[in-house]
Amino acid sequence: MEWLACIRETIAYIEEHLEEEISVQDIAERVHLSPFFLQRGFSVMTGFGIGEYLRSRRLYEAALALKNTDDRVIDIALRYGWETPESFARAFSRFHGVTPTQVRQGAEFRSFLPLKIRVTIQGGSEMEYTITPMFPFKVIGFEREFSNQTAYREIPLFWDEICEKYADNVYAGNEPANAYEKAIVDNCIGEYGVCIDDLGEGRFRYLVAGKYAGGEVPEGMSVYEFPRCDWAVFPCTGPLPEAMQTVNTQIFQEWLPGNTEYEFCGFANVEWYDCIHGNKSDPDYRSAIWIPVRKIEKK
Repeated sequence: MEWLACIRETIAYIEEHLEEEISVQDIAERVHLSPFFLQRGFSVMTGFGIGEYLRSRRLYEAALALKNTDDRVIDIALRYGWETPESFARAFSRFHGVTPTQVRQGAEFRSFLPLKIRVTIQGGSEMEYTITPMFPFKVIGFEREFSNQTAYREIPLFWDEICEKYADNVYAGNEPANAYEKAIVDNCIGEYGVCIDDLGEGRFRYLVAGKYAGGEVPEGMSVYEFPRCDWAVFPCTGPLPEAMQTVNTQIFQEWLPGNTEYEFCGFANVEWYDCIHGNKSDPDYRSAIWIPVRKIEKK
């Protein structure tokens, strides 16, 4: 499905199911896209996480029900996904700044209408990238599960933890002191950050990784094999994380809407970091985003 159609279909699906229990997984299956890519793209395009948007729409519709009907507060709360009047009242007050009772008595409340996606394409398919066919390859790394809702905050902390615990000694030029440090040196762990969206339920695996060169896999580390496929490689130049975040935004706001040849496929993507030249804070530091793609079938 074409990218903008995916986002619009996501919004339409949410509207159709405001009074039902739905998940990001349900929506992703509807639009035939990985939950990870859908969450990331929806956030970049709209400024809202999917869960946040769904909750905001429900709270607005609940306010309309309080204003325009005589339905009991508990019935309205249950209709829009809250199990108790107390939890509903807390969420309602945080969002609207007034209580359900005050709205019923005529107080004003926050408006939150369905989003309408309009895109002005600035870079489009002229954004710098290459389509690179790659044979199957394996990565090895330190793995942890993350939630789509908290990943942007928690993954940088995971990198800091791995560097402090396992990598600082060898990054300083010292000989490996244990199997983990040897694996870091042998496989250049830290060259890749790998997101693998194969868990469902709003969670995915993330690896601080390098290209697997064979040999021992220490306990607690994982090996993952990418199949043969085409990758869209987007170069980034500049200090991190700003440079990579800028390119990531351009991918979803400019490249995908303006590209008629390729669409996302697969369930993983790769962040590449130059481990040899420069420092991540340098203005000319090089990194890249790799995304698996396939040719869009012409109808």
